[in-house]
Amino acid sequence: MFLENSINRNEKRGWIEVVCGSMFSGKTEELIRRLKRAKFAKQKVEIFKPRVDTRYSIEEVVSHDENTIMSTPVETASSILLLSSDVDVVGIDEAQFFDMGLIEVCNMLASQGIRVIVAGLDMDYLGRPFGPIPGLMATAEYVTKVHAICVKCGNLANHSHRTGQGDKLVVLGEVDMYEPLCRYCFSKAIANQKKGAKR
Repeated sequence: MFLENSINRNEKRGWIEVVCGSMFSGKTEELIRRLKRAKFAKQKVEIFKPRVDTRYSIEEVVSHDENTIMSTPVETASSILLLSSDVDVVGIDEAQFFDMGLIEVCNMLASQGIRVIVAGLDMDYLGRPFGPIPGLMATAEYVTKVHAICVKCGNLANHSHRTGQGDKLVVLGEVDMYEPLCRYCFSKAIANQKKGAKR
């Protein structure tokens, strides 16, 4: 495990932390917890989220438990670099919605001595690696995979199953459109959807 708030101000060393998992697994909750601890330790913190994510708030990062922290919505990953001068910690929520340039941006920030905390979905609604998250997991010093509870059987869930129709990759929604499922229940649900599509 890493030591939180362990920045040595005389010798800054940056790193990347990735918090990933399915929807409803507590990713944003964990991101907010780490960022609030950094602020409590009097570290300079900047938080970013993709402009496309307007589900709960335009400017706040909001968890399902309604914990909040102010953030800056940005259009592209490169904007994060421009807005991250003179900080100790950078937090990024819903990272799967950013372009692939986010991997380079996070590595550049870490190389500048900044602690980078990234939260996002590691798989899309079909169970495929999602956006820049897999690349960030490969280059990060610390990866925390969190789990939800499968709504079908109660086991640990690592899939975000879309209950609505359509094959668009990015569809913003919550319990009205997605449910957390374990590997077995997810495979079953996808098979049933394929059967239904053939009829």
